[in-house]
Order: sequence, then structure tokens, then C-alpha cells
Amino acid sequence: MAELNKLLRDNIRKLIPYSSARSEYMGEASVLLDANENPYNEPVNRYPDPLQIRLKKQIARIKRTTPASVFLGNGSDEAIDLIIRAFCEPKQDNIVSIDPTYGMYKVCADINNIEYRKVLLRSSFEIDVESLLDSTDQHTKIIFLCSPNNPTSNSFYRDDITRILKSFPGIVVLDEAYIDFSTGEGFLPSLTDYPHLVVLQTLSKAWGMAGLRLGMAFADSRIIDVLTKIKYPYNINVLTIETALKALRNPGNKEKWVSAILHQRDILEKELNTLSFVLKVYPSDANFLLVKVNKPHEIYQHLVKQKIVVRDRSSVSLCEGCLRMTVGTKDENAMLLDALKTYQQN
Repeated sequence: MAELNKLLRDNIRKLIPYSSARSEYMGEASVLLDANENPYNEPVNRYPDPLQIRLKKQIARIKRTTPASVFLGNGSDEAIDLIIRAFCEPKQDNIVSIDPTYGMYKVCADINNIEYRKVLLRSSFEIDVESLLDSTDQHTKIIFLCSPNNPTSNSFYRDDITRILKSFPGIVVLDEAYIDFSTGEGFLPSLTDYPHLVVLQTLSKAWGMAGLRLGMAFADSRIIDVLTKIKYPYNINVLTIETALKALRNPGNKEKWVSAILHQRDILEKELNTLSFVLKVYPSDANFLLVKVNKPHEIYQHLVKQKIVVRDRSSVSLCEGCLRMTVGTKDENAMLLDALKTYQQN
């Protein structure tokens, strides 16, 4: 990695962060009169821990890392935005990513007035590593990758990601939101090998807590310190912290849900392949299937009339004619298949 201070924006390097009452005193106390809080309506009358120490310790145990390597954001989107704000100078630096992929990388780049360079995946949905690296220059601060990728649903070759990590001196962000549904290990155990790597994960997918908006970034403690320095003081609320702590004490639930989703994914893939208008169901390492059909807009509207909503991805690069279908419960998947069979009969 290039020296961290050289990668950071000058104003971020010099920034003196806001010091909240809860960050100045972290111990136990009988009377809290330091933050101008209302003394009534416990527990939500008190500001949350700005560093989320208990929650980070619990996550670190589950993920087999250290609390100092964990950043918690209001969804992974907050971490994405903060990484861009920390390292990219507006109108000067650029970001390189793949196409197609998760749309918020570009949105956050656009909001921050950062050039966003898209490198088309191969027709097999794999990374064109040469083209990706060739698209970088001295002003490229970040490469964003998503594996398993959304919307293509595949995991990228580990050797390709490793090559990028070894070749690019800037920050490499690897979004592993769907890693729990993949047979691959992911790169979290490799953080110590690559101090410029940031791994994003989430409680939204496998853990079934999308409504909490709790994203996780794992990285070298120096990068985590930067993100902590520039985040808003109380970015994770009390109810989210307590609900997440309770859920993380029962990891068996997550394993049970993942197993059920993977089982239903196999059934759904098999049934979809029997439909005459389905041209291809792409292999999936995620909790959704990318399905190529002959009339995507017509099929989408047919499903909407049946009050079933999937995602029309037919206008996305390399996904012409494709619908993205999330794997639901057994009953939800049956309703989807019944509606598709009705369309076929018509």
C-alpha cells in the first residue's frame, strides 16, 4: 500500500474530529449530566455509544478479528461514502470499478464529485483484470469490487482479486454483502496480508436485519481510525445496537436461514429452468437468481399484476433480457412459480 497519509485527502489528514460527551467519558457512572439529555424515557433518552464498543466486540468474536479492525455504519452505504470522502479529492481523483455492479458506488462517487470509471466484465461475468488495472492512473485512489457480485450473482476468481490487491497501491474495497451464501471463504482472513484492503459485510442479508441498517467495514486499524474520525458522532442508534447484540448472540438462527435459502434457491433454479420462456438461469453464490427470459418487461408487468415484485435488470450492462429474483420462503417461491406458469399458459 502507498503510505496512508499520502492517500488521504489533505483536509482529512488535518481534521480535528468532533468530540462528543460520550466519547470524552467512556466509563460507568451513576449520574450522567454531561450531554444535556432528558433524564426521562429510558433507554432511548441517552445518546448511544459513539464507538459501539460492545457491538464491535461481539462482531469481532464472530468474524474472528479484532474490534480495532471493525467499523460500523448506517448500512454499508455509509462506509462506502466515508471511504470516498476520506481518500478522494473532488474534481481531481478517480475511482475504478466493474460494470455491472452495485449502483451505490457510482452514486456516492457522483455525490462527492469524483470521476467514476467503469470497466466492463467479461461475457462470463468475470473480471477483466488487465483492463481494470489499465484504467487506473496516479489519481486512482480506490478500486471497488463486489463478490459475490450484484446483479450477476457470481463470486470472482480468488486469484483475480489477489492479483488486483498485489498490483494496485491504493485502497481496494471488496464488498462481500452476499458472502454467507457463497461456498468461498471471502477475504476477511486476509486483512493482515493486505493493509490497503477494506472488506464490507452487512447484517442485511444472511442475518435478516435489513431494516436495522447496520453495515460493517473491516480493515487495518489505521483505516478504521480514519473512518471513525470523519463519521457523524452517533451514527448507530441505541435500538439498532441492542437489537443487533441480541441477534448476534444466536448465530444459529443465521445458519438456519442461510441453509433454508440455499435449499430454496436450488429448487427455484430447477423449476425456472423448466419454463419455456426462460433462456438461462445463471449460477448463483447469492440469495438471488439472475434469470434471462425472452420478454423481461412483459413478464415483469405480469408479475406485478399478481402483486409479485422482482427486479427488471434488462437495461443493465451484460444483463439484457434479465430479471433478478430474490429467493423467498417456500410459499413465496411457490407463488412466484405459479404466476410464471400462468404467464406461460397465456
